[in-house]
Amino acid sequence: MKDMYELTVLMPCLNEADSLAFSIREAKACIEAHGIDAEIVIADNGSSDGSPAIAIAEGARVVHIQKRGYGNALLGGIAAAKGKYIIMGDSDGSYNFSQLQTFLDKLREGYAMVVGNRYKGGIAKGAMPFAHKHIGVPILSFLGRLRYGVAIGDFHCGLRGFEAQTARNLDLHCGGMEFATEIIGAFAKSGKKICEIPTVLRKDKRTGKPHLRSIRDGFRHLCLILCNKKGK
Repeated sequence: MKDMYELTVLMPCLNEADSLAFSIREAKACIEAHGIDAEIVIADNGSSDGSPAIAIAEGARVVHIQKRGYGNALLGGIAAAKGKYIIMGDSDGSYNFSQLQTFLDKLREGYAMVVGNRYKGGIAKGAMPFAHKHIGVPILSFLGRLRYGVAIGDFHCGLRGFEAQTARNLDLHCGGMEFATEIIGAFAKSGKKICEIPTVLRKDKRTGKPHLRSIRDGFRHLCLILCNKKGK
């Protein structure tokens, strides 16, 4: 196993046996097609459905994150990544990892962070609840733009890339879903270059309950933006 790569593809995972192999294979296909020097890291957050074994069988590296939460899983994955750049995306099949090269091109151009925009790329029928699509995400993204002064239209898109070492230097520690807002705000405050690119959102392949809790997680995003409070 190598010590360094150009890219780490990072997927947080909590009981994603229905979709994990699909997501890894899609990422691997893109990596191989474009000759990218990359690793795939699965940040497992305590799966009980055999997800880690699936990831290993598919050739990914698994890091086990004991502290529960979307942000905690990603923070653990960022710490363990061996890539100069990290592209993170959910492992539920909703994001198209065939798009890795597009994100990597922007990072190579000198952007420190590249965020997907699902509203510009397209949201498949049934991929996002009506209230999230038309109320929650637009409002929180609007407030995020005001708070951090950055022209990002979709603060909650789960497919995004960034410089690994810069992320480690930003004192990120929101443990829940609000990590998605925290990391954009931190990169914006750092003065680093940020851009967004259109990203398609597909209906996920999950058969169990979604991990997102709309009211709780929306409130945590709001508190972070308005009160600058750190999540736990």
